[in-house]
Amino acid sequence: MAVEVVYRSSRDPERLFMDKAEADRHDKMLELAESLAGVLHKAVPSLSEDQVEELGIFMARNRDTFARAFKNQPDALGELFAEAE
Repeated sequence: MAVEVVYRSSRDPERLFMDKAEADRHDKMLELAESLAGVLHKAVPSLSEDQVEELGIFMARNRDTFARAFKNQPDALGELFAEAE
């Protein structure tokens, strides 16, 4: 009988990970997304709860690209949708 170790995200209990570091990264991304959603909702109160949640997750998943854009590389934002084309 084989034993398999899996890690569960504390912020997303339905997601399982084979690597603890990956689970930790996912939790940190969700934590950032939650913070961003709160800021976005205060900045634009007309956005729905679902919209601010989606925006927060999108920005958190692409945090490196946004960081470069905020550090005087606005062209970096073009990478966000270039991959989808």
